[in-house]
Amino acid sequence: MKTLITTALFATLMAGSAMADTTLKLVEVITSPERTETLKSIVGKFEAANPDAKVEIISLPWNEAFQKFATMVSAGDTPDVMEMPDTWLSLYANNGMLESLEPYLAKWEHTKELTPRALELGRDVNKTAYMLPYGFYLRAMFYNKKLLSDAGVTTPPKTMDEFTKASEAVSKLPGKYGYCMRGGPGGLNGWMIFAASMAGDNTYFKEDGSSTMNSEGWAKGIEWMVDLYRQGYAPKDSVNWGFNEVVAGFYSGTCAFLDQDPDALIAIAERMKKEDFGVIPLPKGPDGKSFPTIGYAGWSMFSTTKNKDLSWKLIAMLEGKEGNLEWNKKIGALPAYTSAEKDPFYAGDQFKGWFEELADPNTVPTVMPTYLEEFAFFKDSLAIKTSQQALLGDITPKQLADQWAEYLTKAQQKHLKK
Repeated sequence: MKTLITTALFATLMAGSAMADTTLKLVEVITSPERTETLKSIVGKFEAANPDAKVEIISLPWNEAFQKFATMVSAGDTPDVMEMPDTWLSLYANNGMLESLEPYLAKWEHTKELTPRALELGRDVNKTAYMLPYGFYLRAMFYNKKLLSDAGVTTPPKTMDEFTKASEAVSKLPGKYGYCMRGGPGGLNGWMIFAASMAGDNTYFKEDGSSTMNSEGWAKGIEWMVDLYRQGYAPKDSVNWGFNEVVAGFYSGTCAFLDQDPDALIAIAERMKKEDFGVIPLPKGPDGKSFPTIGYAGWSMFSTTKNKDLSWKLIAMLEGKEGNLEWNKKIGALPAYTSAEKDPFYAGDQFKGWFEELADPNTVPTVMPTYLEEFAFFKDSLAIKTSQQALLGDITPKQLADQWAEYLTKAQQKHLKK
């Protein structure tokens, strides 16, 4: 009897130990030291509320994240929860790797408080919530007031033509340039924005699935981007610039213009005086329209997790009102809650440009075709390589437009067949 009691007690202790050692793996892919510290803060609250759980945070540098995460997945090293960029959602959801969050959203107290856009975009694949967006990245234009003044530009540009002239004027100043071009990782947004604005239309495909990338208007926009660089209106080394480099190029005073999301505001506001810079809507094309890309990212659960309910609790902590506001105020995205606009943090002049865009009927927030399984590779690999070739003169703007059109046409027609 004594042996049985001892054995039972040992088993109970071991079970308790196993419960205490339940570890969730959380992968973040859009990383910075500040973001990681904020993530640790929210995760700490989750661990305090769930003392039997621990969270292992794995941070992948964004410039290498796509390849590194794909390698992890192919090796069977999948997380429980991950930060899911919009451009990856289709790839992993369509391959059956993500868990539907619909059963949890149906019971969650905050679901009705999320913006309709958040729920719509989270259900981008098969109208199923395989991701819960935490916030939105809408492009607007930062401008350096002092550089424009020094160059004799009296008012910030409202059109692409005015933008070109202002960039030319600033580029005549010693060591200064007009545009902080993002020619490296993450640079596709700028190409898409200005190509669509030149075309006056953000339709990526015709009814038969053929891409509009090499149509007259889009091709002119692509050529306009190449010309900005080739004429010296952007720094020569910007052909390789990613997020950190373009933001540094702006706050250091190297270039006068930067098209970026609100997340760039964090580093800029820390290093520049409020009166030295502003944020305005993106310049409009010949038809009086602009098409700033609106990107998003959120939280997804991998279907391989053995702890689904606990994984949802983690997502709910990250996406809850307190966690969502803490996260977005630090990373600079526009929050997923309808009540966020009333928060004093977003009521100042620094966010004015983005809210003006949202209110302007001729400014159309545009989602790139992230539903295509092939889009992640296109954005994070093919588009970077080929656009750099065009900027450096190895291929013509027309050849670039044709290559993009060919790739995207195949992807869209494959999607239509499904």
